[in-house]
Amino acid sequence: MRAGNNGAGQKKQFEGQMSVTSSMKAKFGLPVLCVMMLATAACSTKPETKSGPEIAYASQGIDLDRRAMALREVKELQSKGARVWCVPFARNASGVQIRGNANTWWGKAAGLYERGKAPFEGAVMAFAATRGMPMGHVAVVSKVVSDREIRIDHANWSRNKVSLGMSVIDVSAAGDWSSVKLESNPGAYGSAYPINGFIYPQTAGL
Repeated sequence: MRAGNNGAGQKKQFEGQMSVTSSMKAKFGLPVLCVMMLATAACSTKPETKSGPEIAYASQGIDLDRRAMALREVKELQSKGARVWCVPFARNASGVQIRGNANTWWGKAAGLYERGKAPFEGAVMAFAATRGMPMGHVAVVSKVVSDREIRIDHANWSRNKVSLGMSVIDVSAAGDWSSVKLESNPGAYGSAYPINGFIYPQTAGL
């Protein structure tokens, strides 16, 4: 699926060999990277975006061991030609243990996890299903830049790749994060996507 600081931070794509630098003020102290597990978890695909050898990763408090494991597993999947999906990525990066297509996460989270309209680092952003993205999308918030901008880590926004630190802006009229645009290419924000809200890990301490 296409269904994912420093204010002017740099976003690059993750593929093949990966190099990541860390610098984020963590609110939850949760790891913000993922491990791909199920090649059956679905997200719709979108055109590929530009990529590069380095990623400006605006995060602190990341579990480095988990991140290293995630990178190894992603590389293994890519080397085998296996699919990299958004759902396993978000599940492992956030600790939110929900399965099924991304468009079911918001409903399944009810009664299990706290949900809301405010982004917090470590939370899962749940994209609503659309005609062009019928299976929805999930991403992990890696940085809250401002009231109207965040950074996300997510998989398969660019087919079979992981995008780290991608900028997302709130374009909703009410400022409630119900509609967002993503910086899929450097300096270019694309179409608006509807957002159901944010799912907060149980360890978030909200």
